[in-house]
Amino acid sequence: MNYIWPFALLSTIAVSLISLVGVLFLFFRKESLQRIVFILVSFAVGALLGNTFFHLIPESFEAIPSREAIGILILTGVLTMLAMEKLLHWHHDHHVAQQEGHASAFGYLSLVADGLHNFTDGVLIAAGWLVSPEIGIATTLAVILHEIPQEISDYGILIHAGFSRKRALWLNFYSACSAIVGTLITLALGSHMQEAITYILPFAAGSFIYLAGSDLIPELNKDRSRRNALLQILFILAGLTLMFLINGGHEHAGHAH
Repeated sequence: MNYIWPFALLSTIAVSLISLVGVLFLFFRKESLQRIVFILVSFAVGALLGNTFFHLIPESFEAIPSREAIGILILTGVLTMLAMEKLLHWHHDHHVAQQEGHASAFGYLSLVADGLHNFTDGVLIAAGWLVSPEIGIATTLAVILHEIPQEISDYGILIHAGFSRKRALWLNFYSACSAIVGTLITLALGSHMQEAITYILPFAAGSFIYLAGSDLIPELNKDRSRRNALLQILFILAGLTLMFLINGGHEHAGHAH
């Protein structure tokens, strides 16, 4: 059993480092990056909704016996994000122009929602290693496949929210490190934490639904170009398709706990 802590932590650190995938975009010229940001945001919409409806909600129904509780937790996630965005707007309205406040607000919302999701991934990885090395490795690989498109989309959201490329990169990394916190808590608490994680899944689902539906899709609708509209739909479908294709692996990971 001595291998569990180091291997679980190494696995989670490896997953967290995926958040630095945004470093690839540091080499883009500012004008080039701005031209592809709407593509990244479109992909983010597909990835967030795909993650929600292919992963989080189905896993919630398998893990939580009460359908009413799942519905309440999803709605709680939606309403919590709404309340947080209102608070962020009120804060920014006292410091910066309203438009800038809006951009920063949904950027910070994305960080909160993603941090919560990364925390659950850290719990799942630790839970997998607590079961067996085989389940630990399988869970880690499934989370890695799941996180690559997620982190690319998260970086695109932060850029679109008005953060600089370097700041977006580091904020995304800090958010990803919440997975390490989830792993440490799970290793310390063992089976007690594994049961609690199931109730975080539908809450995270509600958070992602709010972020995609309330903030990102309205941003895409501001662009009236027919050509861009087609590209938006194609990349939303690409995000959905990728999440659907990796559903099997992530679903297996979810069963590890």
